[in-house]
Amino acid sequence: MTKVLVLNSSVSGDASVSRELVQSVVDRLTRPGVAITERDLGADPIPHLTPGTVGTVRGADPVTPVEVEARALADGLIAELKASDVLVIGAPMYNFAIPTGLKAWFDHVLRAGATFRYSEAGPEGLVTGKKAIVVLSRGGLYSEGPAVGLDFQEPHLRTLLGFMGVTDVTFVRAEKLGFGPDAVAQAKADAKARIGEIVDGGLLAAA
Repeated sequence: MTKVLVLNSSVSGDASVSRELVQSVVDRLTRPGVAITERDLGADPIPHLTPGTVGTVRGADPVTPVEVEARALADGLIAELKASDVLVIGAPMYNFAIPTGLKAWFDHVLRAGATFRYSEAGPEGLVTGKKAIVVLSRGGLYSEGPAVGLDFQEPHLRTLLGFMGVTDVTFVRAEKLGFGPDAVAQAKADAKARIGEIVDGGLLAAA
């Protein structure tokens, strides 16, 4: 059984392009032998770290009821991540970066000794052997041209995933969504075609 973990992070509901494209991935992956777990970080957000939770989320022993609850949430998210073979992440660009709900998820699963460790050679990811497909949506053009340096979305996600050991990552970009209806339609069509290539090209192979 191949286990797929799907993370949506848009807060735009039915108007979200990233959600529509993530659903395209899910539809193509829905088949016998594939178990899909979906977590909606936009509609059902994970709490942001606070002074009362940051220590135990990062590994300190919980003492207070708040700490116990925060630790249980983080442990569950880490277990869910480790149990998956394929990650599907929907990440719209909000103010040049990722949504805070998605960042909160990473804040809860990035824990030394659990998903990465420090060694004499430097940090080492412990969540290995997985594949990821990341659906990016953004209003402008950031994959090339003068705005490349303003993209703190894709490089950040590549870094966060790689830090945990998830290095087999494929990005699908829906860009120029702010350029009018024709641009939106073209971006969606191109992204869905790319999704088909990725899934049919062996996303589940050896996953």
